[in-house]
Amino acid sequence: MMYQRKSADRGYAEFGGWLKSMHTFSFADYYDPKFMGFRDLRVINQDWIAKSSGFPTHPHRDMEIITYVLKGTVEHKDSLGNVGQIKAGEIQTMHAGTGMRHSEYNPSPTEELQLFQIWIMPDVAGAKPGYTQQSFTREQKLDQFKLIVSKDGREGSQMINQDVNLYASVFTEGHEQEFKLRPGRAAWLQLAEGELEVNGQVLKSGDGLAVEQEESLQIKALKETEFLLFDLR
Repeated sequence: MMYQRKSADRGYAEFGGWLKSMHTFSFADYYDPKFMGFRDLRVINQDWIAKSSGFPTHPHRDMEIITYVLKGTVEHKDSLGNVGQIKAGEIQTMHAGTGMRHSEYNPSPTEELQLFQIWIMPDVAGAKPGYTQQSFTREQKLDQFKLIVSKDGREGSQMINQDVNLYASVFTEGHEQEFKLRPGRAAWLQLAEGELEVNGQVLKSGDGLAVEQEESLQIKALKETEFLLFDLR
């Protein structure tokens, strides 16, 4: 079973000219009872943050939060004392646990920042808060499924408190590859930019695809495409 979530059907929010955000699932003032999340995946927001702008300090609790930078640089500061800049191709992983506060800012005076912010429900409440960031090159993601987040941190991936495997890929035009799903597992595929054919369905920039009760995905790039693939329990 597969269900396509078209980019244009996502929730949309705009704040004061500094933030544009597309919500795959219900978030903040956008509410759709049919899209409250998928398995342990709770939020996928695609954000465009204007130059020299950003989110002021705000709290989180009991959530695994992943920021995947598509274009530009995000500057992060948090209540644990972490300060860093995450550039395109890098990710940050935040374990909110018992509670932490952070800010996210676009430090560039000229360039818009674009990113995916992802929330995953943790498998334990009240975990110790934590933060990591890591770079993954285009070459590591090119025409393959590069594991960037996992429960056990294997293959050099970022660890989170949930049985989720997150893969990042850049498929060149014409590249085709199979992704096999273990029994009982589900998948969510999220396009950043490009065009894919997945088991006969065509997905374009910003589209998502929910997958359940399928043995495998046959993924073909109709043009160069950057996408994320979530393997979910």
